[in-house]
Amino acid sequence: MDGRSIDRSVYDPDCMRCPRLAEYLAECHARYPGYWCRPVASFGDPAPRIILVGLAPGLHGANRTGRPFTGDYAGILLYEMLFELGLSTRRESVSADDPLELRGVRIVNSVKCVPPENKPLPAEIRNCNAYLRAELARLPSARVLVALGRIGHEAALMALGLKRSSYPFAHGAEHRLDDARRLLDSYHCSRYNTQTGRLTAAMFRAVLARACEIAGFGR
Repeated sequence: MDGRSIDRSVYDPDCMRCPRLAEYLAECHARYPGYWCRPVASFGDPAPRIILVGLAPGLHGANRTGRPFTGDYAGILLYEMLFELGLSTRRESVSADDPLELRGVRIVNSVKCVPPENKPLPAEIRNCNAYLRAELARLPSARVLVALGRIGHEAALMALGLKRSSYPFAHGAEHRLDDARRLLDSYHCSRYNTQTGRLTAAMFRAVLARACEIAGFGR
């Protein structure tokens, strides 16, 4: 955190709303005492034009470092693409105290605590959605949300009070949410998706480049 007072409606580092996740965090802390092992705050520009909606912290990634998509395989492609598009000051993030900064972009997660096997339960997604809803309400500058995977897509819609049936998920899909905002979909940049070819670097870059175009970057 940046030293300012924490708005616990947006982020509560002591949250224990989900008993299964709280228990898992305690187990992780016992196994990896040097890890962050707490809810992970969002990261990036405080007045973004683009919001990336991820899934949850990775066990050896954000759960270790305390910064979304930092120090694990899923973040490699993400930060590389953000750097290429001029949205990041560095092409790699390895720890929460490295000098990387995001420009015009903020990364949020659907669930702020690492879930067992990287699979949050529906009730856990609902519990954590209150934080996402509060954060999105405080980011009026955002013009486009990019959902990294189906869970991110559905969590964003839930946070905005929109029906899933009206906005079906599909990689590359573009949804108009209102006069000011759109939602873009991408497959998650996970190790599984990139190694199997379900998501290629070109596919991912195209979605992020389209987000930049909608947000007005480069004009």
